[in-house]
Amino acid sequence: MKNIQKTYSIKASEIEKKWFVVDAENKVLGRLATEIATVLRGKNKPEFTPHMDMGDNVIVINADKIILTGMKAEDKSYFTHSQYPGGKKFISIKKVMEETPEFVLTNAVKGMLPKNRLGKAVIKNLKVYAGSEHPHAAQKPETINL
Repeated sequence: MKNIQKTYSIKASEIEKKWFVVDAENKVLGRLATEIATVLRGKNKPEFTPHMDMGDNVIVINADKIILTGMKAEDKSYFTHSQYPGGKKFISIKKVMEETPEFVLTNAVKGMLPKNRLGKAVIKNLKVYAGSEHPHAAQKPETINL
C-alpha cells in the first residue's frame, strides 16, 4: 500500500496573529480592498482553514487619499432606506469620502468577506484611519506593500 498523508487542520490555540500596516495613499480602492480581505481572512497562509478566524490584524493609514478609477467619484452612491414610504436616501461616494473616508474602505472590505458570524469576527481585525497616525504602536506592526 502507498503511504497516505492526512490533511492537517490547524487548532485555534496554534494560530499566530501578526499586525500589519498598509499605506493607502494613491492606491485604487477595489484592488486594495481585495488584498486586505485576503490578509484578514488568512488566505495568504499555507495552513489556511476556511471555518476559522486565522487572519492577521490590518491597520490602514491615509484612507482619505484612496483613488477611485473611472467615473466612480461622480456616479457611485450609497443607498439607505428608512423603511417608510418615500424613505430612499442616496449619498454620493464623493461626499462620503469628504466626511468619513474610513467608511468607504471598511465597506468595500466588508463586502468581500463571508456574510456570517465568521465575517463579523474577521472585520473586527481591520482598523482604518484617515490620517497617517494610528494608536497601535504597542503591537509593533510590520509595514507591507499591497
